[in-house]
Amino acid sequence: MSLNKRLFILAHQIGDRKFHSVYRSLRRSEWKPYYDQKELQEKQLRNMINFAYETVPYYHKLFNQLKLEPSDIMTVEDLEKLPILTKETIKKNWDDFKPVNLDSMKYSVFPTGGSTGAPFRFRLLRSDRFLSAAMLYRGWGHADYELGDRMVLMGGASLDVGIDSFIVTKAHEKSRNIRKLSSFDMGTEDMRRYAKVINSFKPRFIRGYASSINFFSSFINQEKIEITAPRAIFTTAEKLMPHMRKNIENVFGREVYDTYGMNDGGISAFECSEHNGLHIDTERSIMEVVDNNNFQLENGVGGILATSLHNYAMPFIRYDTGDLGHIINDTCGCGRGSKLLKEVIGRQQEMLQTPEGKFVHGEFFVYIFKKIKGVTEFQVIQNKLEKITINMVLEKDFDELQLDTIREIVKRKSSGWEVKFRHVDKIERTTYAGKHKFVVSEL
Repeated sequence: MSLNKRLFILAHQIGDRKFHSVYRSLRRSEWKPYYDQKELQEKQLRNMINFAYETVPYYHKLFNQLKLEPSDIMTVEDLEKLPILTKETIKKNWDDFKPVNLDSMKYSVFPTGGSTGAPFRFRLLRSDRFLSAAMLYRGWGHADYELGDRMVLMGGASLDVGIDSFIVTKAHEKSRNIRKLSSFDMGTEDMRRYAKVINSFKPRFIRGYASSINFFSSFINQEKIEITAPRAIFTTAEKLMPHMRKNIENVFGREVYDTYGMNDGGISAFECSEHNGLHIDTERSIMEVVDNNNFQLENGVGGILATSLHNYAMPFIRYDTGDLGHIINDTCGCGRGSKLLKEVIGRQQEMLQTPEGKFVHGEFFVYIFKKIKGVTEFQVIQNKLEKITINMVLEKDFDELQLDTIREIVKRKSSGWEVKFRHVDKIERTTYAGKHKFVVSEL
C-alpha cells in the first residue's frame, strides 16, 4: 500500500474508524443482483421508519394523521402512502424535526448545495457523512479510481473549494492527495495558473462543476496550452450537456464520467465506463422517480425524491430534491446490479463576467447566501457588465444590515460590479418544468 493511500485512509479513519471496512464492503455490494440490494435497502428503511415514528415529533404526528403504523411502510413501494416532504415543510416545522435523542448523536450542520436558490440548512450524522465519502470513492471506482489517487478539484463551496483558510486547505490537500482550484476565480491569469498546477501535479483524475471544466477546456483549446491528461474526468453539481461532454473529451482526450448526489437526502448515482446511464446507489438512501401524482416510475421522466436510510440526526423521507430524472428499466453491461438513470435533468448554473474581465461561477452567490439569514429565495441577474441585480424573497425578520455584508463580499470579487437589491414577492420559474433559475446572465 502506497504512502499516499495510507495517509488518505488514516485521515478518514480519524473521523470514522469504520471508514475503510465500510468502503471495502461497498466495493463488494455493488455487484450484487438488484433484488439483493433492495432487500438490504428495505431492511434499513424499516429501521429508519421505526426510528422516525418513535423519536421525531413531525413523523409521529404525520403517521397518526394518516392513520398509519410503522409496519405499513415495509417496502420501497409502500413509500407511496406518504406525502412529499419539501424544504418549506421542514422550515415550518423545524423544531418538530429534531429527534428526542439528538443530544446523544455526533452530527454537523450543513447548508445544501443551494441549487434551488432557497437557503436551507440540515443536520448530518457523522457516520452518514463518512458513508457518503466511501460511496463517492466507490463511484469514482467506475473509472478505476483507487483511494489516495492524485486528483484536482475545480469547483466552489459545495466541493469544499475556496472556503477554508490557507493552512486548512493545504492540510486537506496533503492528507487527501488533492489540489483545489476555485471556480469563483476564472480570469485569464487564474486559468493559466490552473493549467500550471495540473501540469506539475499530474493528477490521475479531475473532478469539478460541469460548466467550470467545460469553460476551462475551451480556454485551454483557444490558448493552445499543452495540458497533462488525467485518466478520467468527473463532472458533478450541474447538468452535463452533450456539447460540454464532447468539448471536454476533445480537449483532454479522456472520457468524462458524470455523477449526481446530494447529502440532504443522501441519494447518489454514478456513470460507469459503459456510459449507459448513472448507477443508482441503494446503501445510503432510496431514490424514487415519480410522476405528477407522486407515483413511482419504472421508466420515464419524473421528479426525484430522496429517503435517507442512515441520517438519524435529521431523517428525510420522500424529500423533494427539486430535480427531474429519467429512469430506465434496463440493466448495464458492466455487471453492476443497480437501476439506471438515463440522465438527470437538473439546473444549469451560469458564469458571470466582471468588468475586470474575469469569470465567476454562479455558485459564488450560493456561497454568500449561505451566510445570510431571513432570505427565503434569491435570484441573481446580470444584464450589464458592470451591474448585478439581486431579487430576494424575504422573511419578516430580515436584517437590512446584511445587505452591506453582501455588497462587501461581492466587491471583494469585483470592485467594478454595482449591486442592486430588489425585494420581491416571488421568484419567477422557468417555463420548462417550473424550475427556479437562480443565476441568470443576459450578457
